Amino acid sequence: MLHDRLLVEPEVDASERQSSAGLVIPATAVGPKRLAWAVVVAAGEHVRQVAVGDRVLFDPDDRAEVELGGKDLVLLRERDVHAVSQDVEEDGPTGLYL
Repeated sequence: MLHDRLLVEPEVDASERQSSAGLVIPATAVGPKRLAWAVVVAAGEHVRQVAVGDRVLFDPDDRAEVELGGKDLVLLRERDVHAVSQDVEEDGPTGLYL
């Protein structure tokens, strides 16, 4: 990978979702734009905030898809990542609250 590029493997998204009230929302329903989660497979040399194996949140509409080894992967710039997921530490100290 070159520069600030990330190669990610999108998580399989179920075609139907369920609302908090238990209603099933079909995949064809048009609603607000949803972001998608993916796992970072490779990172360029100038990527600073994300590492291989991290789970990232990105906009699935702004992506370039590529197929490598029979897997569908997505090519992103680091600036296109909206969030990075972290595991919750059970035994660690609590965060600071102001």
